[in-house]
Amino acid sequence: MSICPKNKSSKARRDSRRANWKMSAPNLVKCSKCGELMMPHRVCKACGSYNKKEIIAAE
Repeated sequence: MSICPKNKSSKARRDSRRANWKMSAPNLVKCSKCGELMMPHRVCKACGSYNKKEIIAAE
């Protein structure tokens, strides 16, 4: 047996179902130590700190 829908889905119903697949811009916050833009809840790539504490030794 194959899949056989009872009724045809309209173009509006089909397109509204596919409408939420768009990409969103990443949320960025300022680093509390150096002020560089970074992803929230992650170590800053510029200064290597998280929550005002140095996690990675900066060169």
